[in-house]
Amino acid sequence: MRIEVPTRTRWVDQPAHASRRPDLRLGGRGLLDRWGGVATDRLTATHTVRTSTAEYTLVLNAPEWLGRRGVGDALRDAVAELRAIDLTYGPARPQSLVSRLRRGEITSDSYAPLADLVDRCAAMRAATDGWFDAWSVPGGFDPGGLLGGWAVEQAAARLRAGGVHDYAVVAGADLVVRGHAPHGGPWRVAVHHPDGDRAPLVLEMTAGAIGTSGVSGRRDHVVDPHTGEPARQMTAATVVGPDLSVADAYATALYAAGPAGLAWFGDGSSYRPLFAHRD
Repeated sequence: MRIEVPTRTRWVDQPAHASRRPDLRLGGRGLLDRWGGVATDRLTATHTVRTSTAEYTLVLNAPEWLGRRGVGDALRDAVAELRAIDLTYGPARPQSLVSRLRRGEITSDSYAPLADLVDRCAAMRAATDGWFDAWSVPGGFDPGGLLGGWAVEQAAARLRAGGVHDYAVVAGADLVVRGHAPHGGPWRVAVHHPDGDRAPLVLEMTAGAIGTSGVSGRRDHVVDPHTGEPARQMTAATVVGPDLSVADAYATALYAAGPAGLAWFGDGSSYRPLFAHRD
């Protein structure tokens, strides 16, 4: 059973936001804004790492008692996790576990993390009425719609294991945050609207994730699992919730399904769409 951390998010109205700059920007030109001061008993670090499939930025806000060596160790472990997942599970790598699973050389229960990845894909296929379907992708099983979010969550777990409980991990227009920003308050996240002309939606978050499909400028990157053709109903879909792998999968499915996918987010859901932008 997967235990999810409840999302702690507050929508900030625009007048209040005007005097308080965001810490992070998703979908805009810049990612990081300057913080309005850093608490004297905190250590901050920012690091960017690129794998074969994504670029990740980690922002750490650690207690001073952890020390620079402790912060460095936690950061090293998180980066190593991101690189290891890219090497071990990347569908484009011929010897990855996903590629071997496709060829029938191993079963999904051969490795516990692979079984977890497959189980998550199956759960999201059920949750989205088949609109997220890792088995409908040309070439066979491809968890790419949630693999990036899963990698970020695994890296975040390494940070917590290393004593860092206040952090943000960003991958493109996807993000996970926990705890507080270096200025001591909640992380202020500006999520830019897909059409570029509207004001960004500003969130204050101390726990949660934002998953997005479609804002990178790529077209035809999501396949309609029911037809096998590229999904073209939407230009972008963004979902907020507790776990990035789930939010990512929901965003991918919503991008493919279009407005019909809004029915997945009822009153009892811990996930909700921020944007579902049509052509």
